[in-house]
Amino acid sequence: MTSIGGAEMVDWNLAVTTASRFVRPGPEVSREEARAVVAELRRHAKAAEEHVRAFTRMTPPGSEGAAAHDTPVLVVDRPGWIRANVAGFRAVLKPLLEKMQERRSSLPGGAVIGAVGGKVTGVELGMLLSFLASRVLGQYETFAPPTRDLPAGARGGRLLLVAPNIVHVERELEVEPHDFRLWVCLHEETHRTQFTAVPWLRDHIEGEVQSFLGETEIDPGTLLERLREAAQSLTGAKPEGEAGEDDGGRSLVDLVQTKTQREILGRLTAVMSLLEGHADYVMDGVGPQVVPSVTEIREKFQQRRASGAGRLDQALRKLLGLDAKLRQYRDGERFVRAVVDEVGMDGFNRVWTSPNTLPTKQEIAKPADWVARVHRKADGAP
Repeated sequence: MTSIGGAEMVDWNLAVTTASRFVRPGPEVSREEARAVVAELRRHAKAAEEHVRAFTRMTPPGSEGAAAHDTPVLVVDRPGWIRANVAGFRAVLKPLLEKMQERRSSLPGGAVIGAVGGKVTGVELGMLLSFLASRVLGQYETFAPPTRDLPAGARGGRLLLVAPNIVHVERELEVEPHDFRLWVCLHEETHRTQFTAVPWLRDHIEGEVQSFLGETEIDPGTLLERLREAAQSLTGAKPEGEAGEDDGGRSLVDLVQTKTQREILGRLTAVMSLLEGHADYVMDGVGPQVVPSVTEIREKFQQRRASGAGRLDQALRKLLGLDAKLRQYRDGERFVRAVVDEVGMDGFNRVWTSPNTLPTKQEIAKPADWVARVHRKADGAP
């Protein structure tokens, strides 16, 4: 990334240092127990791959096992998850930050602003990641940058399983550890299958994300004004004369978007709801065959999702837009279930044909509309 006076728009190293310093410590486990957990998660990830492919009838194209080679499974701790996500952010945000860097270079004192601003942004990003690092059980990194285990040219991402968080939640819920670990792997493996079996999906989402970032207003004055409005809306202190739509339920991310960004976000929300809902549907569909206590796990986990960990946790979830992610799980799972009930698994899998067969945000809420558009018209029904 280009820099001015050696300063980047974001001090990425400081973000990692800050997040690693403030992240909560994981649960207490012995060295032997930690090794056993890591080994079991790796075995479950491999087993989940076969279960998911059989249930979904989705198979990556090409030679047997090639897609899996392109998508390694990494069992990480909380600092490892932080480092991986900072690397991902750096790769995805590079075009936007370079554009902002160019704009800043023309400002008086740009180098000084950059040195200070980069460190401030690094600390802010680090604090955000320290909050999230103790909550994520697993993650499919769609846009992971090339590494030793993920060489350049590989089209897959990589699958992260956050061992201390999985152990923490299974203890908190008092569920059978082996069952819970496999259940989590089923969800995350579904995401890996989605992207390896649907080759165009990664490029489609990346294009939408870059379009969203490309629409970002980089004029400092405009950005500050939007942030001011966002803060007032979140606190309920709207400027005089701006009564009307209630923004109290919208996140900070929602409130700083342009009209075009909101349209792009609507499409991204629909596809993310599909992916998350599909993963939930699959993990519960496979569950009864291989996870004896799946009913108990699902009930307790749903209660945990809904309740949060306290007022501060709930406030941060709302501010960061994490409540919207919880709705994606619920709404997306309802969509998948309704479509499969109507047209079967093979009929549902038409959703992966092309970007044109992905559901819209409105169709996620009304699955019958998607069936009518994709099935009845394609089959020549009136």
